[in-house]
Parts: sequence; C-alpha cells; structure tokens
Amino acid sequence: MTNQEDLKGIRALFTELGNSWNHGDGVAFGNCFTEDADYVTFMGQHLKGRKQIADVHQMLFNGPLKGSILLSSTSSDLQPRFIASDIAIVHAAGEVRLAEPAQDPNDRGSINTNVVMKDNGEWKLTAFHNCRIQEVPISHQA
Repeated sequence: MTNQEDLKGIRALFTELGNSWNHGDGVAFGNCFTEDADYVTFMGQHLKGRKQIADVHQMLFNGPLKGSILLSSTSSDLQPRFIASDIAIVHAAGEVRLAEPAQDPNDRGSINTNVVMKDNGEWKLTAFHNCRIQEVPISHQA
C-alpha cells in the first residue's frame, strides 16, 4: 500500500522540477537530483551527477532554452511504482515550449522514465531518461 506522504513528496519533487525549469534556475533544477544522479537527454547525452546536471541546464536556460516553459504531467497524473519503500519508478510526460513561437517546431513532446529515491528523508531523482514521444507501430498478424 502506498504511503500518502511518500506520494505527496514525489509529486512535490516533480512540481519543483518544473518550477525550477520555468524560472531558468539550473541550481534549483539540479537540487531535484541526488548527488550521483544519471540524466540521459533525448539526444542521448549522459549527464553524471547533480553538478553537471545543474551546469548544463543553466547553460541551456541562459542560451537556447532561455525563457522556455516546461509543460509537464500534473502531479496528480504521476503514478509511482514503488519497488521498495524508498525507491520508485515514475513515468512522466512533458513538452518544452520555446520563448519564440516562430522557432518552436511544436513536436517537442517527450516521455521520461525516472527512478526516485529517498535521500536523507527527501525524495530525489537518481536516474532520468528522456525521449521524444512516438506512436507505437501497429503490427498486423496474418
């Protein structure tokens, strides 16, 4: 049975992740992760550790993603699958909207797989893998 406090903590973590993106705050974004977290971008880049995650995102927030907004699953949509009392897998969806609508290709929807864990009593992301949403091909049986 899911502990409601843990569910509330995980949902708050994802709310903070989105808020820090929308404020262009790489440090706050990085603070959503464990010190040794793994982050795989939709381009296949592997970021290692809270500091690199924060630094790369701050560079993006200051450059190509300046003023962008992260639209993501509402916290009530998140349905963690607890694999231990202090570890869960969470799938979430999101889309980055660029500040300049003319440059936004409108196909930036992505889905991410996350491993979250309690770190000193606080829920943090320890693994994040992001990729573009694609339709599942329909297979036809003969």
